[in-house]
Amino acid sequence: MTAQDQSLAAGDGDGATEAAAQSQTPGVARPSKAQLAYLRRGLDQAGGKLPLFDAYGQRISERTVRSCIERGWAEPWFNNPLKPDWLVCKLTEAGRAAVRSG
Repeated sequence: MTAQDQSLAAGDGDGATEAAAQSQTPGVARPSKAQLAYLRRGLDQAGGKLPLFDAYGQRISERTVRSCIERGWAEPWFNNPLKPDWLVCKLTEAGRAAVRSG
């Protein structure tokens, strides 16, 4: 364990170091560029529906969708009977806050 890790564990680190450590915890982290682009598209949609495809017609990465769900920024909305492997999601209030702060 480094001195910085020991300092953080003891709670006596400086504010910048603690803020950096907190920004890497789930629920506090900021969205990546891909996540932010995905989440922003739900702001203007009815019910906050998030897209299946990007602005270029390419399917949104499942990794991007799942990471947004894991962080509470998106939630599954309904099952698509024609494509059961596609996650149809909607933006959550936490997702809206992440977009505002991102």
